[in-house]
Amino acid sequence: MNMHDKPVASYIEAPTNTVTANGVTFVYRELGPKGGIPVVFFVHLAATLDYWDPRIVDAIAKDRHVITFDQRGVGASTGEVPDSIEAMADDAYAFITALGFDQINVFSFSLGGMIAQALIAEHPDLVRRLVLTGTGPKGGKDIDKVAGVTYLDILRATLTRSDPREFLFFNRDAAGKLAAKAYVERTTGARTEGRDAPMKTKGFQTQLKAIKQYGRGEPHDLSKFTQPTLIANGDHDRMVPSVLSEDLHRRISGSELVIYPNSGHGGIFQYHQDFAPVAAEFLNR
Repeated sequence: MNMHDKPVASYIEAPTNTVTANGVTFVYRELGPKGGIPVVFFVHLAATLDYWDPRIVDAIAKDRHVITFDQRGVGASTGEVPDSIEAMADDAYAFITALGFDQINVFSFSLGGMIAQALIAEHPDLVRRLVLTGTGPKGGKDIDKVAGVTYLDILRATLTRSDPREFLFFNRDAAGKLAAKAYVERTTGARTEGRDAPMKTKGFQTQLKAIKQYGRGEPHDLSKFTQPTLIANGDHDRMVPSVLSEDLHRRISGSELVIYPNSGHGGIFQYHQDFAPVAAEFLNR
């Protein structure tokens, strides 16, 4: 094995590649050992490739092939953001099949978890193991209020010149504020070269509309989800209420639920030291 075959071990160093499917050029990064069923990461609202927490990505990539990607119209991926979660799931399917995979594992957060559920509803055999974090089911109570909370916190962040995620993902107590700063530093301060293109405001607004529609939509039959599923959140999620994680857990047979104390939407990032090994072990089973 020469030096060039050595798998990339850290997300910060993962090069950005492209693949074209359905007329869209998707950008993606990969790391970890090739072979086996990869873990595809589905990113959150208004996020690009650069928004993943390397502490979680790297922990999972230690033993598995990890792929992160930008949906249509997000970051440097071409095209316009679709106006429905189902259309986003179709794009994800096109991306996955373009890379030549007929089975994947999924790690998802927030909006990404909604897209993952729509993907499985459409292609039940595609996903071997599923991780749903900070997310909720289609038709879930108060998902349609996400936009209101988001706009309010963006305003609060603008007024205090901070990153909106500090308000949206973390409690505003001492521990939460500290975790928020550390998380923002890990996700924005780490990679200096080859950064992704920023999210466009129009695309972000379209994503919010799609989430609202999903919140008011006809629920999926989650009793048909047969893959082992790990569900995680903080106990005080203001964006996608924590009770929706419990709802998912009740409806997905045999699923495991982890709720972190005194934390919000970004509970898995606040408790990354606890969560990363749990997620890695689950995906390695």
